[in-house]
Amino acid sequence: MTSTIEATATWVRVCEVRDLEPGWGEVALLGSDQVALVHLGGDEVYAVDHLDPHTGAPVMARGITGSRGDRPTIASPLHKEVYDLVTGECYTNGALSLRTFAARVVDGAIEVEVRAA
Repeated sequence: MTSTIEATATWVRVCEVRDLEPGWGEVALLGSDQVALVHLGGDEVYAVDHLDPHTGAPVMARGITGSRGDRPTIASPLHKEVYDLVTGECYTNGALSLRTFAARVVDGAIEVEVRAA
C-alpha cells in the first residue's frame, strides 16, 4: 500500500503592485521562505527563491532582469547565472535551478501561491 501526500495551495497577498518598481526585485517573507518578487510591468509579476542557487546567498531580488527571446529572466548579481523567471531553469549552468512560485495580480495586489504538504 502506498500513500501520497497531497499539497494544498494557498494564495497569500504580499503587497500592492504599485509598491514595486518595474524591472526591480523586492523581498517578501512568506513563512520561513524569502521570496524575490519581480514586477516587469502591468500585471506581469514573478516570484522566485531569494537564495542564489549557486552560493546560497540571499541576493536574487537584487538580480538583473532581462529576457532570452520572449522568456523573462533574472541574473544572479553574484556570478551572473541567468534563470528563467517562469521555470527556474538556469540558462548558463544546467546543474542549477531556481525555485519558482506562482504569482498573480488581483485587485491591484500581488499574491503568491504557497504550498504546504
